[in-house]
Amino acid sequence: QVQLVESGGGLVQPGGSLRLSCVASGFTFSRYWMYWVRQAPGKGLQWVAAVNTGGYMTDYKDSVKGQFTISRDNAKNMVYLQMNSLKPEDTGLYFCAKDRVANWGSYEYDFRGQGTQVTVSS
Repeated sequence: QVQLVESGGGLVQPGGSLRLSCVASGFTFSRYWMYWVRQAPGKGLQWVAAVNTGGYMTDYKDSVKGQFTISRDNAKNMVYLQMNSLKPEDTGLYFCAKDRVANWGSYEYDFRGQGTQVTVSS
């Protein structure tokens, strides 16, 4: 079955950095766009970053452009999110998610992991 397991979250001061990781299993990883989505306190899920199957095309929510970098390693079934210059408003539960359609960026996901908490606070 599909499994997505995130790690790398934590408590960081404003201006700090974190690198989130997600290991995938149970599907042909290299055939699917992958996403990082965020749930801020009291809010719904919000897409923040996307990467295509080959890792050479990325897309970001406007508010994180130039701040976050998504990447993937298809040999390791891993997707990453490098987060720099973190702000309190970046606080939330971060999930990696799999596109529901193979070989296409539908921006709709059918599976996501349990999430990793990121808290930005002084």
